[in-house]
Amino acid sequence: MRRERGPAYHAPVTDAAPSPTAPPPATAETLQARLADAIQPYGRLLTAFSGGVDSTLVAAAARRTLGKAHAPAVIGDSASLPRRELADAIKLAQHLDLDLHVVSPGEQADPGYQRNAGDRCYFCKTHLYDILQKTAAQLGVKYIANGTNVDDLGDHRPGLKAADEAEVVSPLIDAGFGKHEVRQLAEHFRLPNADKPAAACLASRIPYGTEVTPERLEQVEAAEQALHDLGFTGFRVRHHEQVARLEIPWDQMPRLIDDEMLRASVVAGVKRAGFTYVAFDLEGFRSGSGNAALTISVAK
Repeated sequence: MRRERGPAYHAPVTDAAPSPTAPPPATAETLQARLADAIQPYGRLLTAFSGGVDSTLVAAAARRTLGKAHAPAVIGDSASLPRRELADAIKLAQHLDLDLHVVSPGEQADPGYQRNAGDRCYFCKTHLYDILQKTAAQLGVKYIANGTNVDDLGDHRPGLKAADEAEVVSPLIDAGFGKHEVRQLAEHFRLPNADKPAAACLASRIPYGTEVTPERLEQVEAAEQALHDLGFTGFRVRHHEQVARLEIPWDQMPRLIDDEMLRASVVAGVKRAGFTYVAFDLEGFRSGSGNAALTISVAK
């Protein structure tokens, strides 16, 4: 049985001072109640857990609302998930006292996924939700939840089609949560990853049309680990065969420009990952920049 999603809640956006009749911003307590109301009717709920702030908030809220035994969480482990991210997610689940299960979706063997067309995420999520449904059945849980929020709905996300086909529910959408509300309640819950930047899978670093292979994923992971070890955060290493295109947040660019030794260490680390050339993207980090190729293709 599927629940109808309620209308998305959006606080008014304006540069002017709020009018006397404008509703006040929602308090953390109000947000907590809204999310609990969205979760409570399910009774038992399995969360598709990634370690990101969205799915962590859903898992934590389900744990609070339904109890540990009725709110398991499952993370899909594959070559597209960095080992560091998996380890961090497991530690986070332990910290939150979640009933966490690790599964292997097996999307890497799917030709549709390997082909890496614009619908790659559809095949990835289809495999994930398929194994989550099997896990949920084993645990006696009827409903599966993801961490999709209302701000995700306008982006290019083929995975949402897979979620709809698998009848996955989205408590954050039901509660009218966008990114702002997610961060606000995550801070109220004192979630360790409340301010964690958004992170996409390693396959998102490979341009559409270039086959996703374990070797390419390993190159990206090794290069990003090198940058992480040098203190960079919120970056991406985009795979262009021999060329690694580094998207670094603008506020971290001066480190590369001013520190010759650091710059040499970055180049050396990326080349050790298997790249021949290292390029710095002058536009800096942009979430979902790989989708630009899809936009150009449609325009033609």
